[in-house]
Amino acid sequence: MFSIGEFSKITGLSVKTIRFYHEKELLIPVMVDAGSGYRYYDHANVETAYVIKTLRDLEFPIDQIKLVLQECDNTEGSILTQLQERKNAVKAKIQSQKNVLKAIDQVIAFEKENRKVSQNTTYHIEERELPAMLIGGIRMTGRYSDMGKAFGQLGRKLNRHINGNAMCLYHDGEYKEDDADFEPFFPIKKVVKVDGISVRELPACRVICLRHLGPYERLGVTYEKLFEYVNEKKLKLITPSREVYLKGPGMIFKGNPEKYITEIQLMVESE
Repeated sequence: MFSIGEFSKITGLSVKTIRFYHEKELLIPVMVDAGSGYRYYDHANVETAYVIKTLRDLEFPIDQIKLVLQECDNTEGSILTQLQERKNAVKAKIQSQKNVLKAIDQVIAFEKENRKVSQNTTYHIEERELPAMLIGGIRMTGRYSDMGKAFGQLGRKLNRHINGNAMCLYHDGEYKEDDADFEPFFPIKKVVKVDGISVRELPACRVICLRHLGPYERLGVTYEKLFEYVNEKKLKLITPSREVYLKGPGMIFKGNPEKYITEIQLMVESE
């Protein structure tokens, strides 16, 4: 153990300052002699003193230094170890806040683009009678992000039998995250038997349709226009709805999402 004079030399703190920190319960001696009242300090006190001195040099007020020291439980390791852990926690929190800021920037950019597109785009909604269509597809339950793999499988297996753009039927009447019921498919030229592929005829139907230019993340803007039209015309929707991917990502290169063209087709009851 060190006497208060020795401790003063070691830490570069005056005896008066050391006593002051004791009064403020920042720097508690390891022992105080009951008879003489002399204070004695150990190596752990030295580490704590260095922390206090550094924080005071950085103009931390006493109450804040006390909070820092309280967060560093010496029973679980040295003050320096605890400070390192605290530093890591603060860094993680800063990174988390940076991620929040990044997400906010993305939302702002997304909403600005949505408004720009909405204001600068003339929407032409068509009512159309679609003929029956022979298709080869894979009906699946899962996440919409699984669709790309299904199209890859369809492309490989149907190959020369494909007779049109990639499409998808959405059998739910709502957006779902993990258990969506959807059916990626291609129109095909004739009936073929292919393992894992459902070949059937889609019946003729009446649809309202609208083309969407841009990334899939902004499809909601176009759906909104279609639903406004449905409500205005008092039409009755029927599932499944359909998306036709007129221009999208290739098998190898993603391409420019701003140039993707998707036609949304909502099936409605015939008059």
